[in-house]
Amino acid sequence: MSSLNKGVAKVEVALKWDPGTGGAVHDLDIIAAVYGAEAPHGEPAYLVHFDSRSPDGTITLNRDSRTGQGFGIDESMTLELNRLAPAYARVVVGVAIQQGSGRVTFGDVANTGVIVKEGYDELFRDDFGAVRDATSATVVEFTRQGPSTWTYKPAVRGFDSDPDSFTQLMGAPR
Repeated sequence: MSSLNKGVAKVEVALKWDPGTGGAVHDLDIIAAVYGAEAPHGEPAYLVHFDSRSPDGTITLNRDSRTGQGFGIDESMTLELNRLAPAYARVVVGVAIQQGSGRVTFGDVANTGVIVKEGYDELFRDDFGAVRDATSATVVEFTRQGPSTWTYKPAVRGFDSDPDSFTQLMGAPR
């Protein structure tokens, strides 16, 4: 018997924030961690962020801002879940704040927001208010439910970690 659940196929995760005031620069980064079917809560099979890409082209960072300057969306990542190989069963997307000029939390950054969309349909939106004291946070989790069906769930969870440490923590079970 087949499922009638179509799930999600191709999604965009978009991030926005306002530039720092008084010379402070805030650099937020979208990070996607892809986990294998054999260890969906283990080490990531690979990461996609500002300095890397998915080996098969299914996850792409379309826009990367180092300052938050501009109107609207500052960073954007597209995830073509319907094209991910069956070897992968879970993708966790998060946001990390670069800590190069001292500790910066989401509460220190003005007008933060993340939007998860599939086409024109908004699936989820958050302003990081619940994790304002965190330096990084998971945002959304995608899980394979069958050969071609992916589901999503909002997964806003804050961490007090630098970007490198965050990539090792973001997929851990709650």
